[in-house]
Amino acid sequence: MRFAPGVRRFAVPAFAAAAVLAPLAFPLALAAIAIGGFVAWFFRDPERRPSGPGVVSPADGRVSVVREEGDQLRVGVFMNVTDVHVNRAPLDGRIERVTHRSGAHRPAFSKDSERNERVDVAVATDEGPAEISLIAGAFARRIHPYVAEGDDLARAERIGHIDFGSRADVLLPPAYDRADLLVTEGDRVRAGESIVAARER
Repeated sequence: MRFAPGVRRFAVPAFAAAAVLAPLAFPLALAAIAIGGFVAWFFRDPERRPSGPGVVSPADGRVSVVREEGDQLRVGVFMNVTDVHVNRAPLDGRIERVTHRSGAHRPAFSKDSERNERVDVAVATDEGPAEISLIAGAFARRIHPYVAEGDDLARAERIGHIDFGSRADVLLPPAYDRADLLVTEGDRVRAGESIVAARER
């Protein structure tokens, strides 16, 4: 099993505590092992492949946002604590800029999350400008982008992860309209695999 970067920072202290506690307080040692195991599971990073042509989901979870923003459509995916938290590129393109914005840590599924800490990745695609947003949640305190300005993106490529609860959005290129959407709010999706929008060629 592959793991997202940073897993050692959280899992190793828990397993080390278990080793120290084992001869002193075995129940506490078991609790520490369980915590370390949960952290390792949370940081899992399974292989994914797109299930067809089109824009893939940037995250595992449930579609929580589908709305128009000017001449573009935004699709947001809320990641529960049980979901994989490694995020994927929804489409091919070239990164024009990566912007970090400090902010609050409201629940990622709420309207107030628009003011949360976030990293916005502006992408130039063959179909026009797009944007990927990694948004921190109530318990997420760190966003880890893997990409930088000038990088080429391949659809379903790993682009980052967020520690412990969050949301990932894709602002589709203007060429996409509501008729191209394949998901609605409440749908379950998988990062790099589920198709959220597709255009007829």
